[in-house]
Amino acid sequence: MSSGNFLPDLSPPDVQQAAQLIQQAYSSAHAQVDQRRIQQELVEIQRRPEAWGLVVPFLEHPDPNVQFFGAHTAQVKIMRDWDSFPEENAEHLRELLLKLTSHSILTGKGKVVCRKLFVAITSLALRIAPGSPSRWPDWIVSAVNSLSSSGMPPDQLLAFLTIVAEEVETADLLGSSKMQMHQSLLDASPMVIQAVITSITRPTLILPELQSALKCFQAWIYTLRANDITPIIPLLITIMTPAPDSGFDESTFSVASDVLQEIMTRSSLAGGAGTSTLTEPLLVWLNAHGDRGEPRLLPGSIDGVSHSLCKLLVALGDHSTMYFASNITSLKPIPGTPYRRAYFVQKFLHLLLKYTGLSGYYGVDEEESEMTLGFWYLFQESLWSVEYEDQAEDQDGIPSLLDVKEKEQWTVVNAVYVQLVEILRRKVMWPDQRTLSYWAKDEVDRFQVYRRDVGDTLINAYYILRNDMLGYFLEDMQKRFAQPNGLQGWEEIEATLHCIMSIQEAVPLEDNLFLARLFEPDVLGRLPTSGQDRIRRTMLGLIAVYSTWFTTQTNAPTPTSTPSLLMNAISYVVAALPEPALCLPAANALRDLCDANRVALAPHIGAFAELHAGLSGIPDTEKSKVLQSIASVIQALPPEEEIPPIQAIVIPVIEKLAQALHGPSQLVDETRFIIISQLQTLSGVAKGLTRTQDSLLILDESPEERAEAERLQRARDDYTMVKVREDLFNTIRNIARYWSMDAGVSDALSDFFRSITSLPSDITLLSLPAAPIFEIVCLACQRQLTAVWLSLANMLVIQLDPPTLFSTSTLKSTPSPEALGVISTLLPILLEASLGVLGQPGAMEANPDIVQAFFGCMDTIAKHFLVGFYRLPPGALDALMQCAVTSLSLQERYSLVATCTFLETLIRRTASSDDLGDASTILIQGHGRPILRAILCGFAGVAPRSATQNLIELLSIVASKFPAETRTWMTDILFADDFVQSKASPEAKRTFVKTIIGSRSPKKTREAAQQFTLVARGLEGTSFGYASVNI
Repeated sequence: MSSGNFLPDLSPPDVQQAAQLIQQAYSSAHAQVDQRRIQQELVEIQRRPEAWGLVVPFLEHPDPNVQFFGAHTAQVKIMRDWDSFPEENAEHLRELLLKLTSHSILTGKGKVVCRKLFVAITSLALRIAPGSPSRWPDWIVSAVNSLSSSGMPPDQLLAFLTIVAEEVETADLLGSSKMQMHQSLLDASPMVIQAVITSITRPTLILPELQSALKCFQAWIYTLRANDITPIIPLLITIMTPAPDSGFDESTFSVASDVLQEIMTRSSLAGGAGTSTLTEPLLVWLNAHGDRGEPRLLPGSIDGVSHSLCKLLVALGDHSTMYFASNITSLKPIPGTPYRRAYFVQKFLHLLLKYTGLSGYYGVDEEESEMTLGFWYLFQESLWSVEYEDQAEDQDGIPSLLDVKEKEQWTVVNAVYVQLVEILRRKVMWPDQRTLSYWAKDEVDRFQVYRRDVGDTLINAYYILRNDMLGYFLEDMQKRFAQPNGLQGWEEIEATLHCIMSIQEAVPLEDNLFLARLFEPDVLGRLPTSGQDRIRRTMLGLIAVYSTWFTTQTNAPTPTSTPSLLMNAISYVVAALPEPALCLPAANALRDLCDANRVALAPHIGAFAELHAGLSGIPDTEKSKVLQSIASVIQALPPEEEIPPIQAIVIPVIEKLAQALHGPSQLVDETRFIIISQLQTLSGVAKGLTRTQDSLLILDESPEERAEAERLQRARDDYTMVKVREDLFNTIRNIARYWSMDAGVSDALSDFFRSITSLPSDITLLSLPAAPIFEIVCLACQRQLTAVWLSLANMLVIQLDPPTLFSTSTLKSTPSPEALGVISTLLPILLEASLGVLGQPGAMEANPDIVQAFFGCMDTIAKHFLVGFYRLPPGALDALMQCAVTSLSLQERYSLVATCTFLETLIRRTASSDDLGDASTILIQGHGRPILRAILCGFAGVAPRSATQNLIELLSIVASKFPAETRTWMTDILFADDFVQSKASPEAKRTFVKTIIGSRSPKKTREAAQQFTLVARGLEGTSFGYASVNI
């Protein structure tokens, strides 16, 4: 074996000492702290130039761990320290590594050691093969010839070729180097294909060699051309084929199946290509041998072959979906067989349906049925886009032939999807309670997820079958209802209801005879009203998702439906409210029904008053949803008629909150629970009273709408409502004063404030004005600053300056003096509270959510009330700007982005304003240089690379508004001694400054900043750097 005379020569004691250190690192006798120290020492050893001298002696060491470290050192030095390696020794290193690898294989060293040496050879090739002229031309063929001539066995040569493809594919190369290495793979492809074919066509297959060959082929699939792959396909099919008198060989079947799956999903034949060389041969094979897997489809007996066969079917289905859609009734034959394409396609669908309908329960008895679900979506999409074209010439040009063919095709398709629906309805059925009691929690969870996934597939089936699908479900339930009591099969009916619920989003919002039957007494009235919680819960969920469908029904009773279908549903839901196990879904269903059908339910307000009176047995956690439901119905009444029911709902809640606030101080947990639940109730009522029509969609204000708004205002001015709002506000203010530091209460207050305040167009009888709420929020920030309060402040600032929907002017109106006065009063309070917290050492790093919310709020104020910043007390704006500059160096992206956005808005709007005098000059003279320094330091590595684009936008604003100052400051900052250490040379800095100052284009500024960022971070010339430049 060649010696490494050109490598550093280390003394035997030094080598032995390093080897002992490695052995200690792998010894379990040392504590974890010692092992970390040893690992660090080994890393330091690898960093030294002398580490090259460890490669040969370590590979000759008897300890496998030391051998591995020797191979690993060779790879690490090539990848990390190649620039310091003498260029004239590159060819010597190549020969040494090839001989070391051959020797390691032939002397039986471990696979991990040999694999590392393969990686080292490939890493060396990535260094010396690219270029003109190449220092290792035809490196793959050259390396294989060298290793083969030394006697390396075929399976190891194939393992080496596998490493080659994997390493080159993931190498960090650019431009010509990347193309040159890719070409080297293409040049070696014939050799690889021949090696694979030789290994998989031996008269007696050698399993390790077969596995190596197929793994190698998989690794090369991404590179190989279609004509390189095609000859392998029949050989793979042959490997899968069972002997006539025996079953499948799992060890060979699975590896061949995996490769075929890879061909269909990730090769040049993916996406439906190769129908005659891939799709049809597989269909022929499935027809001959697919059914031989059928006995393996019994519950709980899916073996490796059946599992792999299922994966193969799924991969073929995904690959050839359009072929199946186009040929499901095709009369064209497949060459070499007596059958037509339609036969093979339908046989494939038959096999796939068997896997979709495997006996037993998914996640408990089998794992395969879920894999097939995605195909039915793709198949449905393909059926809609298929073009009918063949066989017309065989029918004497009959004009209606195309229509006949299409009708025949959809007849077959419908039959397939009918069978699919029947199977899926059965598969989503829960077991009886006794069987379910033996299931583990994760099995229950997986089955629930499976039911949801099946729901998505049923939607695709509905697009094919339409009302025939609903008709099947209704007919099936009617048959089961006809069974004697106790034999209806509630699990079966629940599965049917789940299927109907799952397809709701696909069912058109129009009158539907089958849905009407569902909500008539003949079906809804025959469902259990006690016990059987699962089917009742499913029906409640079904009613909730179809709540908008009831808007298509007439409100008046009819001979066939008395009372209305909507009231049938309401009655069913209300009956479930008192039951603890069903209260939550019932409350949700009632809320959705009332929200969608407000006008239809308004005449029944008396019934809802009775419901309100009987809420004593319903938990407070669900009562809020019920009251929201009632409030939704109240909203449909004329404004003056809303007052009594609102008063009846809200006053008891206010009184209960007041009692809780004045209750015994020792009952903290109980008081906290009452406050949170009652706030949730008030939030629900406020949401219910908000009209469902989006005010932003109203493009014009009619006289009727103006009259309605005036009518609403008169109702708001009613003494009773004024008193209710005053009591409500005073109670909420007291809650915020004493409980705003409690996380649960603050979240409940936040939801309440968002519900009770609104833009003028969405105002209700209960809405509170934004200004006093803003004051409460600012005072809460003084007690404890949180992102919740800051986000609320952000929202309230917008409400203080609402958009004018019906203004004839194209210019944005200025804020009202009253709103500006609120900002002038409360902004200093908010700044003092926020900067007092964020100014503490480490506070911004520890609270990125607060930083993001704070600067988001500041940005909103800058957009709506810019002058407010220039009316701050002396020093307040300076403190804010200093905080912003500090935030530009944070590592948390969202905090930094929010800061950049605020500074952009502030600088741009200040510079563009004619009303602020010299404020722009004062702002930039006082804070421009620190901002620019933070931006440039961010480019050089201080800020996360994902925020580079935001820093670039900020730089563009500063440079475009203040070019003279930018030129001076950039030069001073970049060449200052205290500028952050980076890879940027003085020339790169000068080029950057010149480009920025000379540019009047945001695009050129962005490109220059991106280039400087790559150079400063040492990423220039790497695909990793350029790939991430637009993150």
